[in-house]
Amino acid sequence: MEVAGNVKTARQMGLVACTRCTRVWPMGTETCGRCGHHLESRDTESLQRVWAWLIVGMVCYVPANIYPMLRTTTLVSTQENTIVGGAIELGLHGNWGIAIVILVASVLIPVGKFIAIGGLAIGVQHRPALSSIRRQQLYEVVEFIGRWSMIDVFVVAILSSLVQLQALASIKPGPASLFFALSVIFTMLSAQSFDSRMIWDSDDSGAGPAPGPSDETASQGQSPRAIG
Repeated sequence: MEVAGNVKTARQMGLVACTRCTRVWPMGTETCGRCGHHLESRDTESLQRVWAWLIVGMVCYVPANIYPMLRTTTLVSTQENTIVGGAIELGLHGNWGIAIVILVASVLIPVGKFIAIGGLAIGVQHRPALSSIRRQQLYEVVEFIGRWSMIDVFVVAILSSLVQLQALASIKPGPASLFFALSVIFTMLSAQSFDSRMIWDSDDSGAGPAPGPSDETASQGQSPRAIG
């Protein structure tokens, strides 16, 4: 969906928006009069936090796939399964639907988030291939799916609490569950640290030039739309 009309950033209009309550104030205002949040036009240190949280999340994701996620103990044996190994075993037993859900939620989505957040950060530092609108939509998708990233940890917690038959059978979480949870948390912190307002600064096509006298005459009665 393309944005129609004369689109300008709040910075071009001499305004600064509160990132907590979205109230717009004149440039130079230090504190939001509505919620008391500190105002700044751009968070210049946000990219450092984005890369720091993202790298730590990627480091934690490696042992999350190497170590076992579940440890199943029965009367005669003990079985350990990694994320991918458990999904493959479910598929071999005919549960391909569940196996696909696990692979998507545990492999495809986390790797996709790593690539998306890294791509957004690189796009701010260098000239991006995607338009500002597309990158903003990508950021919103990453923010939306972040809340569903803990599905594996929830499944392990539920199984561990339900399957406890003492000496007959029990299911306990493996060390991978801790690393996977940490990876999800650090990735969410990385996405939240990203100042999405910088998306519109790195693409000249995302914000039109300042209007001249003729433009102001032609646009009487129609105020331009600020996008942050």
